[in-house]
Amino acid sequence: MKLTLKLLNECFTIHSLPEQSVIPTQVFSAPIYFIAKTFDEVSIVLPQNISIESDDAEPDWQALEVVGPLDFTLTGILSSISTVLANKKISIFAISTFDTDYILVKKETLVAAVEALEANDYQVIQ
Repeated sequence: MKLTLKLLNECFTIHSLPEQSVIPTQVFSAPIYFIAKTFDEVSIVLPQNISIESDDAEPDWQALEVVGPLDFTLTGILSSISTVLANKKISIFAISTFDTDYILVKKETLVAAVEALEANDYQVIQ
């Protein structure tokens, strides 16, 4: 099953914070954000125009949203997309939510990523 992906306008930064960090309040006023906490770290993905203190930050990521909602019975969505991009040596940062998936690629690889996806019958809307 080939899906439609939507390019989000925001440019994102991926932040890494220590595991016991308190989430900075400005995160919650962002129009879109993602937070993940493990036993070892906190990762926060924010629009690049919102700055927070973090141990490490990786800027210049563009997000492609898999247009959903996606049913939990669907399989291989991230696998298929990541394989297409891996075959072109394009690194990704993947995020899943209840309704859909987001694939982040570095800004400098966005054109190549879109071309690769479209060549593999994905529709990318901008």
